[in-house]
Amino acid sequence: MQTDTKAIDLVMLVDDNDTDNFISKRIIEITKFAKRVEVKGSGKAALDYLRENQNTSENLPSLIFLDINMPIVDGFVFLYEFEKFNELVRNKCKVIILSSSDNKRDIDKIVNNNHVIKFITKPLTEVALDEIKLNNI
Repeated sequence: MQTDTKAIDLVMLVDDNDTDNFISKRIIEITKFAKRVEVKGSGKAALDYLRENQNTSENLPSLIFLDINMPIVDGFVFLYEFEKFNELVRNKCKVIILSSSDNKRDIDKIVNNNHVIKFITKPLTEVALDEIKLNNI
């Protein structure tokens, strides 16, 4: 088995839009990109999940696909809170912004965050997932 075709154990989708979550989850399942997909409908729910599992490596996602524009806990607040997690969480969980936002200031601000490794414009596609795998993200 080639390394670029190996499925990631767990990814997390963080988006308040159920349709976007459904589409993203299906493309991840269809492409066998990940063995498990944890879907969270808010930044708060995602942070709660990470807090509950912060000492259990196998329950931590390798990738977090994070929307920017969400009510209450948006992508910026999520990243601010993410910074406070222990080293295990911060090192294991890589954040990919998955957003429909085209606000250049928002994009510049968020991609300069140390934990953000990539910015993808919605919808999530097989091409985008292939690119992530090819770059060993």
